[in-house]
Amino acid sequence: MSKVLDELVKLLALERIEENLFRGESQDLGWGTVFGGQVLGQALSAAVQTVPPERQAHSMHAYFLRPGDVKKPIVYEVDRLRDGGSFTTRRVVAVQSGRPIFNMSASFQIAEEGFTHQDAMPTVPDPESLRPDREALLAQVATLPAHVRERALAEQPFDARTVDGVDDMLSAPAKPPQRSIWLRSSGKLPDDPALHRYLLAYASDHAFIATALLPHAVTWLSPGMHVASLDHVMWFHQPFRIDDWLLYVMDSPAAQGARGLVRGRVFTRDGRLVASAAQEGLIRQTL
Repeated sequence: MSKVLDELVKLLALERIEENLFRGESQDLGWGTVFGGQVLGQALSAAVQTVPPERQAHSMHAYFLRPGDVKKPIVYEVDRLRDGGSFTTRRVVAVQSGRPIFNMSASFQIAEEGFTHQDAMPTVPDPESLRPDREALLAQVATLPAHVRERALAEQPFDARTVDGVDDMLSAPAKPPQRSIWLRSSGKLPDDPALHRYLLAYASDHAFIATALLPHAVTWLSPGMHVASLDHVMWFHQPFRIDDWLLYVMDSPAAQGARGLVRGRVFTRDGRLVASAAQEGLIRQTL
């Protein structure tokens, strides 16, 4: 795998410092605070390490309580709420400087057969026909703020390709609150289902709440914009690999009270719906 992907896998692996206590380093992506996807992925990783391997995560419900400090590690405290015949439940609290910055409940289940149905995957161009998002960002790099420019130039752990192309990060025309992104890791990964789940949890926060800004002709870099994740919910429906192409389909059904709601569905290339997500976030403009 690529160096940055290897670094991300190690970042999410965590250090066990006690039976139910884990420590993770913080990743500085140039935004001044910890990326929400990092905390999602690390928290799920912490929970996974307290659950038998035959039980896979099927849902996670999380709240972002305070901004994370990129200069400090994060301690994850796992509470073993329930170990039942079919389901296991864990609660995870992320702590920095003695204060909780994030909490999450996650549920795990043994493999079972049952009724099956799903949404159909939208018809979109194949990823090979699309320009990588990084190339589109490089075309804008001279106009971007320094901290964003540095991130745009850096190698990425995921190859992301937005179906309608990457918008101008400084000024975007109003458009419907919908977007679809093909993504996959930048290298092959081990055959560990849990690893693929918490890497998808990490990636699922990418461009998610910003979808709620699309009808309003603003971006997260517009003057006076404050954009932050408030909560995040994710359901894993069936196995997948994040080193194969996945289509992340997002839409925003509502925005109100300085908050936006976004929904996401994740499909494999052959049309299987493997995960769903939802998030509410702060989208406040103060001029």
